[in-house]
Parts: sequence; C-alpha cells; structure tokens
Amino acid sequence: MDASRIMQVGLGFWASKTLLAAAKLGLFTHLGQNNALTVEQVRQRLELHGYGLRDFLDSLLSMGFLEREGTGTDATYRNTPETAYFLDKAQPDYLGSFLEMANDREYLFWADLEEALRTGKPQNEIKATGMESFAAIYQKSVREFAEAMTGLQLGSFRAFVSAFDFSPYRTMLDLGGSAATLSVLAAGAYPHLHCVSYDMPAVEPIAKETIEKHGLAGRVTAQSGNFFADPLPPADLISMNNILSSFNLKSKKLLLRRSYEALPPGGVLCAIEPVMDDERKHNTLALLMSLNMVIESDGGFNYTMADFKEWAAEAGFARTRLLPLEGVPTSIAIAYK
Repeated sequence: MDASRIMQVGLGFWASKTLLAAAKLGLFTHLGQNNALTVEQVRQRLELHGYGLRDFLDSLLSMGFLEREGTGTDATYRNTPETAYFLDKAQPDYLGSFLEMANDREYLFWADLEEALRTGKPQNEIKATGMESFAAIYQKSVREFAEAMTGLQLGSFRAFVSAFDFSPYRTMLDLGGSAATLSVLAAGAYPHLHCVSYDMPAVEPIAKETIEKHGLAGRVTAQSGNFFADPLPPADLISMNNILSSFNLKSKKLLLRRSYEALPPGGVLCAIEPVMDDERKHNTLALLMSLNMVIESDGGFNYTMADFKEWAAEAGFARTRLLPLEGVPTSIAIAYK
C-alpha cells in the first residue's frame, strides 16, 4: 500500500497557498519585467523578509511554475512559458486576478467546508450580511470580483467565440455579463452582432469602461436589472457564463423558462459552464466547482448535460447539444427554441 497520494491531496493546500501567494505578491509580474531574478533581488522587489524565500521559490520550481538557472544564492529564477502567459499582469490573458480573489476570499471560506456540509448554508459574505449571493459579494468589492471573473472566464470566452457560429444571430444578450468581456469579444469577431451585457447595477460602470476601451459603444450596451424579475432585453441569442450553477434548482428552471420566453423562434441559449459528465465521476474540476457553490451560494450547484436537457425541455426548448471548448475545462450547453 502507498499513502503518497493521500498525503499529496491531504496537504494540497500547501501547494495551493504557495501559488496563490506568488500571484498575490506579484512574483510572476516582477519576473516578467526583469526576465530573471536572484533570491535577493526577489526579496528586494517584493519587499519580503527573506526567511523561507528560497524554499518558496524552489517549491514553485518543483511544481513547474518557475525555471531556475544555477544553484545557491547566485541562482536566477524566471517564469515558465505558462506563468509568463497567464500570470504576468502585463499580458492580455492574465489569469492572476482570479487567483488573487481565491487567495483573499475563497481560501478562507473553504476552511469552513465542514460547517457548510453540516448546515447547508453558505460560508462567504452571505453568512455575515444575509444578502443574496452576488449582492453580498459586490457590496465588498465589485471591481475585484468582476476582474477575477474576467480572468477566470477569458479563455472560455475566446474559445466560445471561436467555436460557435454567431453568423445566424443578430443580437446577443449576455446574462450576468459582469465586465462585458464576452460581449466585446463577440462583437469584435462578428461586425453584424449587437450585444447587451446585463448584470446588477453595481457592475454597469465597469462594463461601460470595457465597452469604451474597445471602442464598441455603438454595438455593445451595458444594462442593469434583475434577470429573475425585470423584462429581459430582446435578443435572438442568450448567453450565461457560470450563471446557472450559481442558483438553486427552482431559480435555474426560472432562468431557462424566462430565456425561452424572451427568445424568438429559432433563438438559442448558450450556457458556458464546466458541465459534469453524466456519471459524475470524471470531471473533477466541475465536481469541485459544484462543491464550491456550497460555500459561495444559497443552493447553487453544477449539473450534467442530462440535467440541462431535462430542464431545457421542461422550459419548452426543442433540442439541446453539448459543445466542448478546446483548450479550456469548459463546455457550452446549448438549447434551441
């Protein structure tokens, strides 16, 4: 018998926190600016004490997040191709904002997983405020959360725009559009497409910044409201990005029904999520993200394509299909009216 895997997973938070701390400290960005740094140079630039720093850097090296040339105090450390691409703030595909949020929020909340499982109650800002999940999160730091979601979803957005044919559709409504990143990517790739990024009022100024930055004010609009209660803007394509998983079954079905009612004949709904395999035994990320909903939401959970197909049919959709996205652990659950 071998206990190494038990130990590796059981103490996996050591590795996780090491990477999260490196992202939070801006290590990979400093390495990107300077190409390679010694331990002492890292200490100075990150304003650290120095004790444990060599172990910190060599742990990142052993996990494949840094490269090293030489040994001892004269050794220099540099980014790997992956950390240079995804964890340097100067790069367009920066993913570190999500890791920074995970460091500041989720890492602490997950310490109360046992309480979440015992009580069925969320352990994030909802616990202290009693507010609805996104309202509670946005009350603390709407910009941090929006930037984190952009970092997390950017790869999926690009893969979606590349894999899905938008040409039959004239208008897109992105429910829970946050910083309007998907809307500007889709409008940029399809000049005929007009998009509405729809979210809570607190996010609208951030979405407008994104739209102005990309020069798409004429074809992308930021609009705020409550997509459970307010009339939805007209569109023949509705997208949802990690939205269905955030709510309980009753709310999931309501969103699907409201989407069906808002779409014209021939319209389509695209739910971008880490969809679970139907056997619920292979897609570990989707399963853990569903478990994260126990921490982060009041009844939310991830789902299988069989689940989605059943709910979509109940809402009135004619057919469904699953479109896996290349290069990201995400798929599109598609429902056609």
